[in-house]
Amino acid sequence: MCAIAQTIVFVYDEVVPKLSENTRALRRQHILTSAWACFSRDGFHATSMDQVIAETGMSSSAVYRYFRSKEEIIHATVDEGVARVRGIFLALLDRDPCPTPADTLTLLVAELHRRTDNPDYDMTRIALLGWAEALRDPVLHERAHALYLDTLDHIGELAGRWRDEGHIPPNSDTKAVAATLFSLMHGLIVMHHIVDDVGSDALRDGLSVLGVAAAHSDTLHATPPQEATP
Repeated sequence: MCAIAQTIVFVYDEVVPKLSENTRALRRQHILTSAWACFSRDGFHATSMDQVIAETGMSSSAVYRYFRSKEEIIHATVDEGVARVRGIFLALLDRDPCPTPADTLTLLVAELHRRTDNPDYDMTRIALLGWAEALRDPVLHERAHALYLDTLDHIGELAGRWRDEGHIPPNSDTKAVAATLFSLMHGLIVMHHIVDDVGSDALRDGLSVLGVAAAHSDTLHATPPQEATP
């Protein structure tokens, strides 16, 4: 942290009464959502700390009390983004009965629209920025890697429910199912921002066709052609 920021935080700690944990959490989240509005408009690197502070409507000393730099805000942003993705699947696991695979695809598409339609910030756009940032920031890459692995475990648990309830074959590889569903989610984000939206019906139809084609291909490869009888 730079000397000026250190001084700001020190003085702020000396003159401002201690806040409750709930108030601190609310202020921290307000700073984050203000930063997300800036990041959605201009990206990570074109956004300055001064712009974030202005967006919050708070004093610089108040902001620096929670985040010492823009880099810390970016790291917290990626953490929050992945946590929200994980939350989607935790919510699905809490449902009784568990949503079917087809219902889950519909819910994922709806969730994408809910996030992109937010008038204040677009977390899916920020997700794209976060992936690019993780390629150049080893610390961020390691954090995102660990969080995504944890999310995949939860998706695998959901796939296990599908297997146990007969929605997918009893010999299904739940890790493969989880990886496929996870890839679909992120592919939907890329399609939305770069190409065009994919509806839930088109997604289900495409997966059904590919599934049949893949199964047919496996059958062909599993049964070698018989030699002609002389």
